[in-house]
Amino acid sequence: MNTLIHLLLVALQVVLIVGLADFVAGLVHWAEDAYFTEETPLIGAPIIRPNIVHHHFPRYFTTLSWWESAAELVLVGLVLLAIAWPLGLISWQLILFVAVSINANEIHKMAHRTRAENGWFISLLQDWRLLQTSRHHGLHHSDPKNTYYCPVTNYVNPVLEHLQFWDHLENIIEFLTGATHRHDTAVRGQGPGPDWLAEFRPARKAVCAETCTGCAHCSRTRNADSRAA
Repeated sequence: MNTLIHLLLVALQVVLIVGLADFVAGLVHWAEDAYFTEETPLIGAPIIRPNIVHHHFPRYFTTLSWWESAAELVLVGLVLLAIAWPLGLISWQLILFVAVSINANEIHKMAHRTRAENGWFISLLQDWRLLQTSRHHGLHHSDPKNTYYCPVTNYVNPVLEHLQFWDHLENIIEFLTGATHRHDTAVRGQGPGPDWLAEFRPARKAVCAETCTGCAHCSRTRNADSRAA
């Protein structure tokens, strides 16, 4: 019985620690979306600009390597461990928190990949809801793109949305500072986006040769041409 209780307590800690890492990642994501721009000193170019690109072209994120996605998070994680070490605060709980946190962007990236790109194992973890699913994360990319900020799990966002956490937090910030949620040009009808986004725009697929008879694109084109005639 004591062993069972111990295992249950460990499992509960794992759920809470992963949830905390998800919440912290969501808090950072929310701040990037809500209050900073590409012109913000220090973080504008390396952090906010990629975030703006991601809202306009979500799949561009999947072309980045693990290091390109996680470099800043790794640095923060190492700083946290360096502070905890001399204080005797290193524990499996802290290591788990750091491990999940530095991989938050990679898990986020998995939600934007296809099942074929993720492979069977990652897809299985998503099916079992051990990693955030594409359908769940898609709610964040639905206009007006101001909800479901947490990118790791499927269980933290619904709690925060039920509590209207982000709305209340933004209301408090507006009351204290006058600052309001940043204008997002990725929201339908709020564009156009900045000119520099053009370099990240996905290339159009090449049009098939005239001899093609099988693809959907050519079928639609031929049907449109016949109707026009």
